Amino acid sequence: MALLTLAEAKRQTDTRSEAQDAEIQLYIDSLTSVIEGYVGVVEEREVTDTVTGQGPAVALLHPPVLSVTSLTPMEPGGAAVDVARLRVDGPSGVIAYADRSQFSGGPWTAVYRAGRTEVPATIRLAALLLFQHLWRTRNGPARGGGGSDDYSVTEPIPGFGYAVPNRVLELLEPYKRPPAVG
Repeated sequence: MALLTLAEAKRQTDTRSEAQDAEIQLYIDSLTSVIEGYVGVVEEREVTDTVTGQGPAVALLHPPVLSVTSLTPMEPGGAAVDVARLRVDGPSGVIAYADRSQFSGGPWTAVYRAGRTEVPATIRLAALLLFQHLWRTRNGPARGGGGSDDYSVTEPIPGFGYAVPNRVLELLEPYKRPPAVG
């Protein structure tokens, strides 16, 4: 499932020609990583990571987490974790033993499902506005769905530079990634 379809993006910028479809698709494909950098995984998918940690909990790297498939040690001779014994805090991506056992050993290869089963409308709207903004910075206001000058960004946004307008960040704020567990 993509954040936007080609038809939605063309509608947002009032583009009717097929001549720029490949370029528009490139913009669409680039949106996911920008949005996910702020709110975590959006499009549901399998993720494989190397995770470390000891003690009561381990943080997976790409929340939100839907389920854990396996947690296997990378070192020879280590025992795989029985994922049926784990409790998953989906939004934060933190896993812990349901019986309060402690993690020891590691690092582990974690295989899990991450993302959202349904993309909130606000995240989809943020993706549409980000697409429109990026398209307009390349093609100007006459081809960006309106005549205002929001494509002319003059102040960088900390952590995002000039590419992500404030209105997109404000829409994403309720879904912002939780702080990393150290």
